[in-house]
Amino acid sequence: MAKRINFSETAPAAFKAMLGLETYLATTALTTRHKDLIKIRASQTNGCAYCIDMHTRDARKAGETEQRIYTLNAWRETTFFTEDERAILALTEEVTLIQNHVSDDTYHNALTLLGELYLAEVLMAITIINAWNRIGIATQMMPPVS
Repeated sequence: MAKRINFSETAPAAFKAMLGLETYLATTALTTRHKDLIKIRASQTNGCAYCIDMHTRDARKAGETEQRIYTLNAWRETTFFTEDERAILALTEEVTLIQNHVSDDTYHNALTLLGELYLAEVLMAITIINAWNRIGIATQMMPPVS
C-alpha cells in the first residue's frame, strides 16, 4: 500500500477544526457509552479500521463489555442494548448510509426517546465520526499492531 498524506501534518488548520468539533462534543450531555456506540457503529458501517480499533479500545477502557462490542454489528439480533441505545444505533446507521435517507420512524422514535437537544447532540456525534472515518479511509490510516 502506497503511503498517503498525514492529514494532521498536511492540513493542520483543518485537523485543528476537526479537533474543535471533538472539543464541542465533550461539552454535550451525551454519555460516554452513547458516544462510544456511535463511533464504533459508524466506523464499522464505513469500514474504517483505524477508527474501529481506536474506539473499541476507548470503549473497553470506559467500561464497555466485550460482549456488547463484539455483537454491535448485530445489535438488532440481541437484547444487550437499551431502548435509547437501539434508537441511537438505528439513527447512526441511517445517517451514515444517508443515501437511503433517515426514515420518519427512526427519526421520530429517537426524538421521542431522546428529546430535541439530546437528538441534536447525537446527530452531531454521528456527523463528526463520519467525517473522521472519511479522512481515515481516504488517507489509509492504519491502526498500530498490538
